[in-house]
Amino acid sequence: MRWPNVTRRGFFRGAGAAAVTGAAIGVLSACTPQDDSQIPEPMVVDADRAINVLKEYKEIELDLTAKDEWSIPLGSVLHEGTGMWIPVTQAGASASPMVKGCALSLDDGSLSEVVPDVIGDSHTVVIYDTRCSDEVYAWVELDYLTHAWTLYAARFNKGTLDGSATALWQADANYDPPGFACAGNSVIWQIAPALSGNKTVEHSFCYIWKVGSESAKEVVESPGRFAIAPSISNDVVILAPRVREKEGVYYGVTAYSLNDDLSTIVDQLVLPQTVRPFYATYIDDRFAVSIEASYSSGGMFGTMGTYIGTSKGPFVSLPREPSANIAGYDDKFVVKSRTSYFVIDIKKATYGILTAANRCVDYGEYPARVGESSDFVTFATVKDEASGYPHSVTVRTFNLPQLYATKVDKETGRLS
Repeated sequence: MRWPNVTRRGFFRGAGAAAVTGAAIGVLSACTPQDDSQIPEPMVVDADRAINVLKEYKEIELDLTAKDEWSIPLGSVLHEGTGMWIPVTQAGASASPMVKGCALSLDDGSLSEVVPDVIGDSHTVVIYDTRCSDEVYAWVELDYLTHAWTLYAARFNKGTLDGSATALWQADANYDPPGFACAGNSVIWQIAPALSGNKTVEHSFCYIWKVGSESAKEVVESPGRFAIAPSISNDVVILAPRVREKEGVYYGVTAYSLNDDLSTIVDQLVLPQTVRPFYATYIDDRFAVSIEASYSSGGMFGTMGTYIGTSKGPFVSLPREPSANIAGYDDKFVVKSRTSYFVIDIKKATYGILTAANRCVDYGEYPARVGESSDFVTFATVKDEASGYPHSVTVRTFNLPQLYATKVDKETGRLS
């Protein structure tokens, strides 16, 4: 699975060529599984103890208009970004390349081709996924016939790769393509065995690599698959490794410090037995955890919905099916619903509805910003008004600190 001491040289085909480093990185083993004595007890909260947003908060009318709105080509998919550049996968104009790695500037809405073609030699290799910060760009190339894949990364500067790309990891179909994220000059990724194959009982690991380093560091071990991909929120990384291995299946939603390469646990929330988080992040010293399914036990967390609170409680709940990760800032949390967003203000005990972009109901609108951030970014495939066919992708940005209420409680009409 690992790829140390293998020499590989090559070039991107097409415009914007960049060399691949001569050798893939080595790996420094550093992590040990978390000791059970240091792990909090699983948090089981009675279902009726949570504060139900829809029942107990006031509904307000939001005055939240888009700061910027741009139209980009059809077939563009935005991914989670942490800086002024948002990673994008874009459908190619022909079968080769099938997908291009791009980045969207939040300064002016311009879309840059960062990886116009794959490094892999086979015609069955495609760009599968991509992430970036303002300093590093990472992408996965996948062979859609064999399911073998490689994770690459390179220094990133103002919409282009700056220097050589580095092969961080390579694996076959026994391992899932990695969940990964970028923050600052670091790439964080997880290696987990596939649900089928020859490695299903292996442990999973999380790694961090910094631009220019010859080695990656092994930072977190999970005795089983991680529940979620890495999520970045300000200066922490949120993971959900398996914990309490001897007692059963427990997931610990854990915030690790980016400042010391995930050596320090900032906070940890252990979910009830068998309950698996669907999404999770950490905003304003609170966990925001979404549960996709309903379980036969587990109290509040055993019920489908989104829960916001500290590792010691109390929790605010939104009993809606989750469909995307959560963003927020200054006690405000933006939670995607099916065709809109709930904007929840914990401090004021209010919520309002942010509607999706026009003509996108069939395809939905999704966030491209996750975790703690003063701005919120969305994207949606929209239909042409005349023909009704998909026409383009609309990107919207919002400034969350400027959110304010113009009307409280539709029954009283009182202003906030």
